[in-house]
Amino acid sequence: MLNKENNLYTLGFAGLITICCAILLSYASFSLKDKQAKNLEIEAKKNVLKAVALVKEDQKISGEEIIDLYEKSIEEKYVDKNGNFTDDGNQIFIAKQNGEITSYCIPVVGKGLWSTIYGYLALEKDVNTVKGITFYKHGETPGLGGEIEASWFTSNFVGKKIYDANDKLVSISVVKGQVDNSLASANNQVDGISGATLTCKGVDKFLHEDVKSYEPFFNNIRGGK
Repeated sequence: MLNKENNLYTLGFAGLITICCAILLSYASFSLKDKQAKNLEIEAKKNVLKAVALVKEDQKISGEEIIDLYEKSIEEKYVDKNGNFTDDGNQIFIAKQNGEITSYCIPVVGKGLWSTIYGYLALEKDVNTVKGITFYKHGETPGLGGEIEASWFTSNFVGKKIYDANDKLVSISVVKGQVDNSLASANNQVDGISGATLTCKGVDKFLHEDVKSYEPFFNNIRGGK
């Protein structure tokens, strides 16, 4: 008869429970892997559609509807360092309606304060005016840096320009406090987030770097200006 007061029995029982839990967790992780990958794919496509304003911020839409709308409206392309379409290079998403190009969307990614931030920036077909922006994956502090995904912050970007009055590519700067609309640079700036200076600096930095990497493509679209 087993002596349940014995230390060996306790250790053996604990080990058996640990092994069983590990097996169950491994099975759950493996069996959900495909579903998790599919959900990530749908989330990314939804954010591209939001950036190009084909899906509204609070719109209820199923995964199947997202995939269907994405396949009908978005063409995935790549551009090389000279701004020409290629099979590899910087990814770009071209939004179309009734066969006409309505906007271009690029992935943006970089470091915030605590995490890597992922998003999409969409430009009107003039490749200068911001159509929309989304930040969909990050680990910034809720209520502070986490506000980058809030509509009050992302809506600040809509209508802003990535080229200045001298036709120089300057991207969009996130300023500390509020934008001074009396300045010419106001067209290239958005309000910052109170208490999230380092997150805003990170967004400012990687937006500039990512937009700059597409400059040859933008120049091609703008007719070599």
